Amino acid sequence: MNNFTTTQVWAVIVMLSLLVSACGGTKTSKTDSNANISTNDELISIRDFFKNPSKTSYQISPDGQYFSFLAPHEDRLNVHVQKIGTDEIQRITNESERDLAGYFWANNNRILYVKDDGGNENYKLLAVDKDGKNLKDLTPFDSTTLQLIDDLESLPNEIIIGINKRNKQVFDPYRLNIETGDMTMIAENPGNITGWMTDHAGKLRVAMVMDGVNSSLLYRSTEKETFKPILTTNFKERLSPLFFDFDNEKLYATSNIGRDKSAIVLYDPASAKEVEVLYEHPEVDVSALAYSRKRKKLTTVTYTTDKRQRHFFDKDAEALYARIDKELGDYETVIVDADKDENKFLVRTYSDRSRGAYYFYDRDTDVLQKLVDVSPWIDEAKMASMKPIQYKTRDGLTINGYLTLPVGVAPKNLPVVINPHGGPWARDNWGYNPEVQFLANRGYAVLQMNFRGSVGYGRKFWEASFKQWGLSMQDDISDGVDWLVKEGIANPDKIAIYGASYGGYATLMGIIKEPKRYACAIDYVGVSNMFTFMQTIPPYWEPMRQMFYEMVGNPAGDKDSVALAQVSPVFFANKIQTPLFVAQGANDPRVNKAESDQMVAALEKQGVKVEYMVKNNEGHGFRNEENRFEFYDKMEAFLLTYLK
Repeated sequence: MNNFTTTQVWAVIVMLSLLVSACGGTKTSKTDSNANISTNDELISIRDFFKNPSKTSYQISPDGQYFSFLAPHEDRLNVHVQKIGTDEIQRITNESERDLAGYFWANNNRILYVKDDGGNENYKLLAVDKDGKNLKDLTPFDSTTLQLIDDLESLPNEIIIGINKRNKQVFDPYRLNIETGDMTMIAENPGNITGWMTDHAGKLRVAMVMDGVNSSLLYRSTEKETFKPILTTNFKERLSPLFFDFDNEKLYATSNIGRDKSAIVLYDPASAKEVEVLYEHPEVDVSALAYSRKRKKLTTVTYTTDKRQRHFFDKDAEALYARIDKELGDYETVIVDADKDENKFLVRTYSDRSRGAYYFYDRDTDVLQKLVDVSPWIDEAKMASMKPIQYKTRDGLTINGYLTLPVGVAPKNLPVVINPHGGPWARDNWGYNPEVQFLANRGYAVLQMNFRGSVGYGRKFWEASFKQWGLSMQDDISDGVDWLVKEGIANPDKIAIYGASYGGYATLMGIIKEPKRYACAIDYVGVSNMFTFMQTIPPYWEPMRQMFYEMVGNPAGDKDSVALAQVSPVFFANKIQTPLFVAQGANDPRVNKAESDQMVAALEKQGVKVEYMVKNNEGHGFRNEENRFEFYDKMEAFLLTYLK
């Protein structure tokens, strides 16, 4: 299903995706000389940092005749369509409760989009014509979610999806008619398959299985055959298929089997052997591979060191990026979509100080045209630079991260916000981050660190995090604080910690392990009790439960249960002395509201006052604009109280 680019895959539905907010930014003339926090002449409005973008998520129709994009309508992001070469824009969706989670062109006329209810991540799939007519709910089922398996480019009225309507724990693949809504199951998940893959002809040929802590790759040469395992490994070593070669025989895949860093390889399922290593990097994992559907050629590998990097397999693709960078080279550039003929391209720019813009490039005319600034109210000259940094941990690991310093302030003795990321098997990246820019504008330095377990740095670094929640993973964060203090950047009396999801957990553990380290703390949808957390995971995570126990700990095991109790913040509320602000979505399916409820109750039992914000129409993070405004308003006041 991969095209010239890979952006049409619904990252929003990936079960371990990061918390992401759609945010923007502008300035006002407000100042606060008494606070002595920011030396900027003007403080930029919170609403301008965190309001929805003017236009975003641009795509192009397969025939190259129309643009589509998300833009606000009644403060919610909805799909709009514009005929290329005209100024006529039509809104074709009418969602008022929540921003759309994602969308794509299924054919030249039909657009598919996904939405959930109040952040519960039970995604529905809907279809509408490009003129806004013939709206149809394609998955009218209760408490289900879905995954896209194949967009079936050669069959414009059909797609293949996975949906958990038969069994909430697993996804069965269905062929779905996007006009009528008719669905036909094409295979039944026996209960352990976590992913499916088709060949370029849309035939279901590959399945990924998780059995406890072992993963297997299943394969069949035709749909008339049964799936057979061709490779079984412990989950720590894995070959992950990306797509078939252009003869539909071999598999392009990422693999860390026999190596520390994942590489792009060619794998022969017939012989069950790795045939060739296409690209690997000595320092980081390589996992993203793109190709041209039209020309049937591999184009680029993308990987991340401190910033995004590319390796080209194809001179045509290299020349295309060179042409674009000739005009836009002051920014990072990404081709985010192309028409079927691969003559018309959409380009997104970005930097650490700008949310960037969308451009339209027509290869036939060699014209690169700016379409829109994503957040035109942002003055990037007033934004702060995000600097890649490194420091050593107490046990000798190298931690990579990013330090953002307020504009116009000497990097000495500053108030600091420590910002560990969620996941935890994720990573922070270089680029525009509205939270970071907001904090820097208020005069705070911001440290983001890719502590052990952060992905992209190889298997050994990842495995170093196993059963280390609240232990060495937490020490990596503390070592970053020590580094800032030693460098003279941080005022040791003016340090806050703030994180979301796992970052919220790390916030709670930080103020328990070091009660006098932080002046204040903000826990956003964070885990507080390792036992209740693992009891309330979404049902479709069930096939990965044993793997999760291996990585975090088994609450039913005698040894692990003792260890998990020692790293569950709710049991150590009596150690917390730090002022705390907690925020939670009531419908969160990943970190249940009970996680925050019990933490707040335990603190109140100790007589500790906690600021607690719950939003009944949100899930794992606040997507609705007005809720973001309220959250960051309270964050600003909270930080100002304790770091002023």
